[in-house]
Amino acid sequence: MNNKVLKKEYLNLLSIQYPTIAKASSEIINQSALLNLPKGTEHFVSDIHGEDEAFNHVLKNGSGSIKIKIDEIFEGTLLEKEKRTLATIIYYPKQKLEMLLDRVEPEDQAEWLSVLLFRLVKMCRYASQKYTRSMIRKALDPEFAYIIEELLHEQESIENKVEYYKSIIEMIILTDRGEAFVIALCQLIQQLVVSHLHVIGDIFDRGAGAHTIMDRLIGYHKVDIQWGNHDIVWMGAAAGSLACIANVIRVSLRYANMKTLENGYGISMLALGSFAMETYRDDPCHEFRTMAEGDRSLSTREKLVLARIHKAITIIQMKVEGQVIKNHPEYNMDDRLVLEKIDYEKSTITMDGITCDLKDSYFPTIDPSRPYSLTAQEESLIKDLKRSFLSSDKLQEHAKFLFSKGSVYSVINNNLLYHGCVLMNDDMTFRNRTIDGVSMEPKEYLDYADKIARQGYFSNCPIERNNGQDMMWYLWSGKESPLFGKDKMATFERYFTDNSRIKKRK
Repeated sequence: MNNKVLKKEYLNLLSIQYPTIAKASSEIINQSALLNLPKGTEHFVSDIHGEDEAFNHVLKNGSGSIKIKIDEIFEGTLLEKEKRTLATIIYYPKQKLEMLLDRVEPEDQAEWLSVLLFRLVKMCRYASQKYTRSMIRKALDPEFAYIIEELLHEQESIENKVEYYKSIIEMIILTDRGEAFVIALCQLIQQLVVSHLHVIGDIFDRGAGAHTIMDRLIGYHKVDIQWGNHDIVWMGAAAGSLACIANVIRVSLRYANMKTLENGYGISMLALGSFAMETYRDDPCHEFRTMAEGDRSLSTREKLVLARIHKAITIIQMKVEGQVIKNHPEYNMDDRLVLEKIDYEKSTITMDGITCDLKDSYFPTIDPSRPYSLTAQEESLIKDLKRSFLSSDKLQEHAKFLFSKGSVYSVINNNLLYHGCVLMNDDMTFRNRTIDGVSMEPKEYLDYADKIARQGYFSNCPIERNNGQDMMWYLWSGKESPLFGKDKMATFERYFTDNSRIKKRK
């Protein structure tokens, strides 16, 4: 298709949205005006790892931009202590208001609220300078939209507007809506100080609040996400990948974080727990003690149960991963077929030409002649877990959001945003990736990975869906994954060996 034909196609599409000269002209004027607005503040965060309280605090203070604006507006008019108090009110309006109003005499509360509201309105005006009225209108709390809009655009310094401006503030307080109005203004300020949020990967794992972070992101006014490997493994689990499901559960157990799975997404570990306690009932599972080992709220038996579940899912993970690797020789991950490298009689393993003893050699579910075959119980269990992941409405909502707002990489304002890495040679030149005999340049490879991952979740073709789910697992831990950036995920070595040379993750 030549440029002339392509241009005509674009114009035909635009004519549907702007069918008249007047509408097209109006939009051209509008877009031209937008280009001349001051550039909004963009906020970059990465490696959140389920730490919801820290993440919420960073969002509320705009990585310090609110404090900077307070300094700019009130320099020379407020004491440092007053500026700090104002900042804290904006970050946590409900909690801080209750605390501060308790210290103010009842007869003085109206005046105190009036002063605070004037300061917050001034903050709103300053923060709204980079937006059109239409943009601001969309951000307003519907309950107070008309009042806030009046206050933002009225000039109280003009003599005939002074009384009008003051009367609005007074009536807000007299009608006992002062505190609610403060909260609305503070939330508006939080939104206005950051025009766009960029999340550069790894929302999930370790901390217990990934699901609450996702809820916050879904409600955020403008956000994009570049997937990290800890995100893609949860997306793969939501799609139904057995290897991703096993990894998600194992990592949750390793960090003693079952809240996201059980409370956030309603996925029960009861059946897995029963299986683990029966299968590993005589195994102390020392190497599978979780990060909760020092948690005094857990009994000794509860810690033992967690350790046994941890080992059970780890063995299942290594089996299903082995099956994926064997199905995809193009992954070039035969070195991760660890179960076939074990000498089950001698309790040793040979890896990278090194033979070492195993710290744990109790493998009741592994058949040495078919080490990657699941037992009937394991197969039934992992399929039940798959059904739980697929039927979790909250998890599916979050996965769809990650696909709609996320990607392997983005180019924004001529900046390349990505979480992991771009393949390179030792001489610092870009390295191509060959798949199915096709050599792909870095951008082609990233686009390919993005496309195949989406097929793993959305495709109705079983082959495309299975390949896509396997790709999501590969993006989690593959040696040439642009989201991982290491030669290996040394899971087996970490649990079962002491040899530092083979444990090392390159």
